[in-house]
Amino acid sequence: MEKISLAERARQFMPFSALRGFEELIRQQEREITARRELSEYEAERLSGKMRRVEKGMLVRVTYYDGDAYVTTEGMVSEVDFSLRFLRVIKRQIKLDDITDIEIMI
Repeated sequence: MEKISLAERARQFMPFSALRGFEELIRQQEREITARRELSEYEAERLSGKMRRVEKGMLVRVTYYDGDAYVTTEGMVSEVDFSLRFLRVIKRQIKLDDITDIEIMI
């Protein structure tokens, strides 16, 4: 009888997904498509004030338009570039023009 290594035995019990990527596809289909809305002058001014305080290393919660819906993500700011007009939260690059709200978390 041949001995099986512990790693080989453990592999037998690992979860198996026959349809790789299917769950993500289903989540995409469940998204409600929302039209982009323009910020009022007051909202834009308020958002601009918040954005001026954002610095690399801060923990933030950002709501932005990603092409067909509004998404909220939170994480640490890894880069902010006002000249190229983007904010990077962890590895996600977000255009400043797409942001509708940002909250600096303490």
